[in-house]
Amino acid sequence: MSRYWLTSEEDPDKEPKIKAVCHLYRLAPLLAQQGERVVSTDEMTGVQALERKYPTLPMVPGKVARREFEYIRHGTLALIVNFDVVSGQIVAPSCGPRRTEEDFYQHTKRTVATDPEVSRWHFVVDNLNIHLSESLVRYVAEVSEIEQDLGEFGKSGILHNKASRAAFLSEPSHKIVFHYTPKHCSWLNQVEIWFSILVRKVLRRGNFTSTHDLREKVLAFIDYFNKTMAKPFRWTYEGKVLVI
Repeated sequence: MSRYWLTSEEDPDKEPKIKAVCHLYRLAPLLAQQGERVVSTDEMTGVQALERKYPTLPMVPGKVARREFEYIRHGTLALIVNFDVVSGQIVAPSCGPRRTEEDFYQHTKRTVATDPEVSRWHFVVDNLNIHLSESLVRYVAEVSEIEQDLGEFGKSGILHNKASRAAFLSEPSHKIVFHYTPKHCSWLNQVEIWFSILVRKVLRRGNFTSTHDLREKVLAFIDYFNKTMAKPFRWTYEGKVLVI
């Protein structure tokens, strides 16, 4: 018997970053009263539209339900999802064929457009390169009415490298603020819990005849979830070092 374990030493500021995200979760209800919103955002890529080759046989007395082993592939989708930390609802989900810099940039714009009255948006994200892009820097600068020279991508200024872009995008005075989880800490992102709900309720036993069918069923579940199941997660982790 064995157990996986990871001790990551790549980020010297790991513990402070973990505590900062946990503090943001605790602060979210108060921020909401002040007109700000906190959302946990991430992508689920390669979601397969699988159709069972033969119909599933339903459960009957004395026998479990039986599913055909063979399936037909109909392609994949990439989901980009925001979990509202205070309401527990899913906000402005995106379903498309890819997860590119442009896709995430457009997703962020659509999310912000859903509620123009919000004074400040907080996005909890991981360190994927599309969360640190030139497009996001320019968009945040525009929304925050920042007129300074941003420099040249990969060469100078704010756009110089990942570190300089991350510092700008996480600046708390901006109207859109990105909060980055440390490397190997995707579990800190609350939307990951919601993805597990989606897998159990829709994807694991789903039968999808096309990517369009998959998209419609995912969006229908999100609508149902928001109306009947949505509630904030009771976040109990406090940023303490895990000890065995």
